[in-house]
Amino acid sequence: MTVVICMLRGVNVGGHNMIKMEGLRALHESLGLLDAQTYIQSGNVVFRTAGRDLVSLAKKIGNAIEAKFGFRPGIILRTPSELREVIARNPFAARPGIDPRKLVVTFLLDEPGTEVREKALSIKADPEEFRIVSREVYVHYPDGMGRSKLPAALIEKTLQTPGTARNWNTVTKLLEMAEKLEAAR
Repeated sequence: MTVVICMLRGVNVGGHNMIKMEGLRALHESLGLLDAQTYIQSGNVVFRTAGRDLVSLAKKIGNAIEAKFGFRPGIILRTPSELREVIARNPFAARPGIDPRKLVVTFLLDEPGTEVREKALSIKADPEEFRIVSREVYVHYPDGMGRSKLPAALIEKTLQTPGTARNWNTVTKLLEMAEKLEAAR
C-alpha cells in the first residue's frame, strides 16, 4: 500500500468551496482509499491506496468532489518520501529565528520550466523572500502573509502551473501523519 498526502486548493476559503472534513474523509473512503485522515479545514487528507498512478488518482478524487460538492478544486498529491524531500530541501532551514507560521510552501502541480522560473524570480518581493526548488515554492513572509505585498497568485500565474500553499507547521504535521500510516502497515 502506498501512503499519499492530498492537498486541495481553495477549499473552505472565504466561505467558498465548503467541504466538511468528515465529508471529505467519507468521500475518500468511498473511492476505496483507506484510513483517510484529515488535518485542519483547508483540505488536507492523508490515506493509503493500492494504486500507484497519482495522476489518475488526482483525477478520480477531483471527479468525485465535483460530483458530490459541485465544484472541482485543484488537487496536489505527494508521497511521504516526496514530502521528506520538500522538508530536507528547505532553503531557509539554516536561518535561525524563522517563525514556521511565516514560512509557506506552495506545492505546484508541475515543475516550472526555466524561462518562467527566471521570470518569477525577477519579481520584486522585498521584504518577502522566495525560492523555487523543483515543484515547490518556499516563501518567507517576515511580517506575515496578511501584510505581504507579494501575492502568491502572482508567483503561481508567472510559473504557469497551479499550486496550493501550506505553512511550515502544516507541512511537518502532514508528514508526521503520513509516517504514522506508513509505520502501521
